[in-house]
Amino acid sequence: MGRGGQPKDRSQGPERKCIATGEVRPTSGLIRFVVGPEDQIVPDVAGKLPGRGIWVSADRAALEKAAGKGLFARAAKQAVTVPEGLAEQVEMMLARRVVDLISLARKGGSAVAGYEKVKNWVSIEDTVALIQASDGSERGKSKLSTPHGGRFIGWLTSDELGQAFGRQTVIHAALRAGGLAKRVVEEAQRLKGLRVSDGGESRRKGK
Repeated sequence: MGRGGQPKDRSQGPERKCIATGEVRPTSGLIRFVVGPEDQIVPDVAGKLPGRGIWVSADRAALEKAAGKGLFARAAKQAVTVPEGLAEQVEMMLARRVVDLISLARKGGSAVAGYEKVKNWVSIEDTVALIQASDGSERGKSKLSTPHGGRFIGWLTSDELGQAFGRQTVIHAALRAGGLAKRVVEEAQRLKGLRVSDGGESRRKGK
């Protein structure tokens, strides 16, 4: 049962408790960790490593709290080593994951890049996300609107989007429904927690 005796909404999949905030959330909004060799805490962004999972919200403040307050050791019920720069490590892993997923979506015909192509796509009903580089021109980006009922992803750099599309840099991209779209959006949301401040400002504008 959820709060107030109401049944929990399990439509978003399994839930786990964040060791930093104490909140129970869908695993799509959390990062899984395991105790690896030599008792070191290892991020498991794909959720596939063996071992008992330790879960932290996909949020920089939560990760820094878990790392700095000894919460991993408490959750593991043993002494553990937490690598320095854990939040940065997780951010890099998530960014790589998002880039790879967009690349696969592109190969499957579900993602395009380039202003004119994206402009055409955002008016189509099955376009689910507008993706724009955090370091792109704000004036140029403002000419495109998020598709109706869709999502906006604006915290990847132009270099990272370029990697996804096999180009040097990309500013504008769009994603259609189906295939990997749901996973791209979910992973991008997890990355947002590491990259975007509470005020909505991206922590990573470029190189």
